[in-house]
Amino acid sequence: MSLTPGADAPTWPEEFAERYRAEGYWRGETFGGVLRERAAAQPDRIALIDPAPERRTWTYRELDERADRLAAGFAARGISRGDRVVVQLPNVGEFIEVVFGLFRIGALPVYALPAHRESEIGHFCAFAEAVAYVIPDRHAGFDHRDLASRVKKETPSLEHVFVAGDPGEHTPLSEVYADPVGLPAGPEPHQLAFLQLSGGTTGVSKLIPRTHDDYMYSLWGSNEICGVDADTRFLVALPAAHNFPMSSPGWLGVLYAGGTVVLCPKPDPATAFPLIERERITMTGLVPPLALVWTDAAAQAQHDLSSLELMLVGGAKYSEEAARRLEPALGCRLMQVFGMAEGLVNYTRLDDDEATIVGTQGRPISVADEIRVVDDADRDVPDGEPGHLLTRGPYTIRGYWRAPEHNTRAFTEDGFYRTGDIVRRTPTGHLVVVGRAKDQINRGGEKVAPEEIENIILAHPAVHDVSVVAVPDQYLGERSLAYVILRDGAEPLKPLSVKRFVRERGVAAYKIPDLVEFVDAFPQTGVGKVSKKQLRSTAEQS
Repeated sequence: MSLTPGADAPTWPEEFAERYRAEGYWRGETFGGVLRERAAAQPDRIALIDPAPERRTWTYRELDERADRLAAGFAARGISRGDRVVVQLPNVGEFIEVVFGLFRIGALPVYALPAHRESEIGHFCAFAEAVAYVIPDRHAGFDHRDLASRVKKETPSLEHVFVAGDPGEHTPLSEVYADPVGLPAGPEPHQLAFLQLSGGTTGVSKLIPRTHDDYMYSLWGSNEICGVDADTRFLVALPAAHNFPMSSPGWLGVLYAGGTVVLCPKPDPATAFPLIERERITMTGLVPPLALVWTDAAAQAQHDLSSLELMLVGGAKYSEEAARRLEPALGCRLMQVFGMAEGLVNYTRLDDDEATIVGTQGRPISVADEIRVVDDADRDVPDGEPGHLLTRGPYTIRGYWRAPEHNTRAFTEDGFYRTGDIVRRTPTGHLVVVGRAKDQINRGGEKVAPEEIENIILAHPAVHDVSVVAVPDQYLGERSLAYVILRDGAEPLKPLSVKRFVRERGVAAYKIPDLVEFVDAFPQTGVGKVSKKQLRSTAEQS
């Protein structure tokens, strides 16, 4: 495989790259360049609204200028093309400014989520060899400055911590903005734009390298399907760093189209419904658990939701029963989304019939998306039969960043990505998600790697063995259940003690087991391995 500059990640073989350019999928655009073009064409149109704690607005001109000033400030501190910067900001205007400032100089945002804690952030900064880390002072009751201080001491590459708000011992983000005279040249379209985090089944997230060319296509391809234009007013209800609210079509897609992005500080109906009414929101996206909460809350809603035209639901399997309830409750169209940060995105379409919209997870953005559904031996299975989903195309990566060994397992020799999903394909090309091939837990769209939590619990002196599995949940889709075997002679533990032990190891709250059960032994497979399949079956029956 050919490599990106720096040889950090496999990319598309030249014959594929030439074809994608010739067929118009890759337009030779960059994120910094697109914002510049929109600012020139419609300088006074509102690009961004941050409603909390006081309503702030940015025109396209203002957003472009502030991105320039941040780019200049980052460059003055030695941050340059290809440098990695971990960005962990909630849904605030500074998040958008920071990433566009980094785009301008070709530095690479590494997107972390607000819920990540020391275990995850320390890994991201060390593995990415990050030179800077951008945080809020406090968010949701947590002080990110203390975390940053600890991580900085353990990460030799980390030179800067920039804080939106009270900086403590670090650098206030407000002091970074500088006169944008003599900005360095920006990146080329084929170069890396940012690094996203994989869900990961081992607990160690891989970094997903996305180029300007490939990701830009996923944006305008999504915009065409979803009807996004300059009149679209999109509510970012989920964390802005998630792939789904960023690109499907997300805030990046809406800015690409010249529309208006409204940041929502929390996704609950009490916060979001007033914003929909006040800002005349036309489109938003939710994970299934939140979609169910909004559906239930709509009946008692005191706010006018009539502006809402389209609700996208993705990130986890959306049950058909719940999907049928959404449109009558919220008075808008439903579009299901099934995709991955590694590339492939599927949508139901606006002109699909109801059975397709509620019963499938859509079909690919592009006719250039190559789809295979195969058995365990990589043999194609007939439509309607479940199998492993493999894909390649103009916006699906050809390899993870600095992960050559993993890439040999995650990709076929001819470049198809093994998604890890089990799907059925309908005669119309729509996909129905059956489940995951591995044991990863999808907890309301947040991915939990059982092995990571098992390793933490195994460190408890009273624990002999542990196995973490998924159990069905009406609201979250899946919850985590830790089966624990205690050491002989150990004092009995309570489930709360195990949960506290995991929490004290500094992991994100969504990774703490929802349920803990103590058992004497695990069921085994014929070769002596723990049978997680049987454990899941037992859990579902209890």
